[in-house]
Amino acid sequence: MKALIITYGSRGDVQPYLALALGLKERGHEVVLATSERFRAFVEAHGLRYGHMSDDLLAIIDTDKGKDLLEKGSSIVQVVKSSIEMSRQVAPMQRALMAQSWEVARDFGPDIIVYHSKAVAAPHIAEKLGIPCVHATPIPMFLPTRAFRFTVLPDWKLGGWYNRASYWPILFITNRVLGRYTRDFRKRLDLPPARSFDMRRMSDGSDIPILHGHSEAVLPRPADWPDSAHVTGYWFLDAEKDWTPPSQLTAFLEAGPPPVYIGFGSMAGRDPQRLAHIVVDALQKAGLRGVIASGWGGLKTGELPDTILQIDEAPHAWLLPRMAAVVHHGGAGTTAAGLRAGKPTVIVPFFADQPFWGGLVHEIGAGPKPLGQKKLTAAKLARALREATGSKEIAETAARIGEEIRAEHGVANAVALIERYAEER
Repeated sequence: MKALIITYGSRGDVQPYLALALGLKERGHEVVLATSERFRAFVEAHGLRYGHMSDDLLAIIDTDKGKDLLEKGSSIVQVVKSSIEMSRQVAPMQRALMAQSWEVARDFGPDIIVYHSKAVAAPHIAEKLGIPCVHATPIPMFLPTRAFRFTVLPDWKLGGWYNRASYWPILFITNRVLGRYTRDFRKRLDLPPARSFDMRRMSDGSDIPILHGHSEAVLPRPADWPDSAHVTGYWFLDAEKDWTPPSQLTAFLEAGPPPVYIGFGSMAGRDPQRLAHIVVDALQKAGLRGVIASGWGGLKTGELPDTILQIDEAPHAWLLPRMAAVVHHGGAGTTAAGLRAGKPTVIVPFFADQPFWGGLVHEIGAGPKPLGQKKLTAAKLARALREATGSKEIAETAARIGEEIRAEHGVANAVALIERYAEER
């Protein structure tokens, strides 16, 4: 079987799909992973064939406007407003990505396409090639359910009716906006006009199978989802499990009690220095040792006390089990890694689905309430750190959930479903 995987976004949008690609390759399938050019080396370093997609759209996040979007919080009104302001700049880049997706698929000739939510061209390419496609997502945000709300909307706790209704405005807006791109794209592929655009369905109205890459130990599968929707477990990339830590990190870990991990990935925003000062001050107020990962956000710390070590990065699978607790922005992948390590989690969400995961971690008892980054202070973070590291109940719950997640086989489950849908066509 020849499988094309298309994904786009930050490393958190690429790494789970790289895990799927490796899982398919281990089963003897031929795989191409198409994503942003900035991840070419990452893909090829794992022995996979890379499919080119431009870096231009991602580069917008590196601009002042992009960073402003990240700092405006989780308000859907603010996010939509900022997105509209950037839409003229984004439109030609979105069309270019759709064209690049087609070029990769045309040259490769896949038997099935597995795609990220941003790869909106995928179902139309699959239709053109006469092959099946599978929507794969780490974030459950496309199928309305009474069980939980649309991930970027407020948790108003109004019950099942609100949860289910919360999906419709976003789906309507998304379908209308993306529908403009897909109409032109279908003409390019010489496909007949679609009666309507719906991210959940093919042009003939049939459901697109959707694989959710999260654990039911964290968020159970809703009973009102269709049979075409699956929860597989997380898609972890463990190719770096034999990673050797630098001597400075090893020495630091051996010099005292387990530290707290703090890392915000690409979410440090326009003022990483402010965030760094808060983190350092909070660790000292709480009397805890810490490992700070600078990450893409360029978190700057200056001179640090002996109780805090700054690193560029380290594999979560190696580092997090050695921590007392983990603090991060609440991205789906980092949340999964912290929970799998069985460690109490403190989430400082910036925007989008991050507050959703922060609230969920607290609801299942694996960490304190999330702390919004806009109003974050050293005192608030220090209190959350003391709660996370001092609560027996949180520690036991986090350890139990970690055991359940480690017993799952998310990649294998997803690969089996991909194989099944390829055979059914």
